[in-house]
Amino acid sequence: MSDKFIVRISEQAPTAPWSADALLSFDQLGAIVHLQQNETLKLVQKAARSLSQQGVKQVVLQGDAWCTESQWAFYQGFVTAKQLDGVEFVDNEQSDLAELAALKNAATWTRQMINGTAEDVYPESLASKAAEFIQSLAPEHVSYNIIKGNALLEHQWIGIHEVGRGSERPPVLLELDYNPTGDEDAPVSAALVGKGITFDSGGYSIKPSEGMLSMKCDMGGAATVTAGLAIAIQRGIDKRIKLFLCCAENLISGHAYKLGDILTYKNGTTVEIVNTDAEGRLVLADGLMAAGETGAPLIIDAATLTGAALVAVGQEYNALFGLDKALVSEVQQFAEEEFEAAWPLPLEKWHQNNCPSPYADTANSRAQKGGGYGGASNAAGFLSRFVPNEGQGWVHIDLAASFQNSAGSLWSAGATTLGMRTVARTLQAKA
Repeated sequence: MSDKFIVRISEQAPTAPWSADALLSFDQLGAIVHLQQNETLKLVQKAARSLSQQGVKQVVLQGDAWCTESQWAFYQGFVTAKQLDGVEFVDNEQSDLAELAALKNAATWTRQMINGTAEDVYPESLASKAAEFIQSLAPEHVSYNIIKGNALLEHQWIGIHEVGRGSERPPVLLELDYNPTGDEDAPVSAALVGKGITFDSGGYSIKPSEGMLSMKCDMGGAATVTAGLAIAIQRGIDKRIKLFLCCAENLISGHAYKLGDILTYKNGTTVEIVNTDAEGRLVLADGLMAAGETGAPLIIDAATLTGAALVAVGQEYNALFGLDKALVSEVQQFAEEEFEAAWPLPLEKWHQNNCPSPYADTANSRAQKGGGYGGASNAAGFLSRFVPNEGQGWVHIDLAASFQNSAGSLWSAGATTLGMRTVARTLQAKA
């Protein structure tokens, strides 16, 4: 007898002895998910989560009622940080198995990275693992370079170097080129930038222990844009795309950067450090300038950047920012089409001036808890100083929904992967 558990879908209410509003019922074959008219995908995910919590380890989805999205919702609810597999998808007319395989491939890698320990996923290993993952999908079209340690200074990538210099493990910038055109002079259609802080102690602006516990997830932006590119490749994108991962550990030592330091960036912008825990924007500034140097008309960055975004939109949405309002609106629509919730928050040119410094062009935050009022918009305003074309063609995703500190009714604890499909769809539609 197979140890796999059969799961079917029904639009009919369960019969006795189950209550009429029960989400799940059981028979000799396995489980039946009973759908209601509203929030169908959430109900499927909730049912999968319930089965997983009951100790079911292997399931086979069965029947013609399943579709691509309902199967993916079930998978997302079923898997955990300890078990990244266990769902056998059904092949029917409503389902695209190739798409499900692409999503699963990207999601598995993303969870392995975000849920992995900082001892295993450190700056250079994150960059190497990301490059190897993308190269495995299209080996003939991928080349990459890892700039490491003091070599960053030779390229004037001051932010990544400063944030990461307190660790014994050197900071790195990954530059990856996906070029399926066969033309080494082909224009770059899009550039992706990801925050890769593999552990964030807060530096001298040290986090409390409970706030530091989950900070292995602070490289979620790097994982998300890498996974987004992976999905786009598996969906057949044929445009040249560059990927920049800004990777560092933010630790305390005699070599760590300090409050009051002033950084001079490659574009001449000077930045006073008033909070070493506002480090993500410092490394992303380098990545955004590197992306701008490619001439790409589309730049997408993703980062677990601010607690303020979490306060604003909760853990159900990612927050969107951009000076290019039309692009932000499009990305919100792409997110909806990919069943990933995203919501725009304010960003105007004047947000660049919301972190003033008497010693530099800007500070990296405000000397207030959480960066003060409007912290997520002010962080985006800081980033906007480092993008080309007055921000046209650039969108910033603050990944409020990419990680769950504890298990709930829809997700296990850990990475959710929310955001990767939004990045992939934006690349497909706009690159």
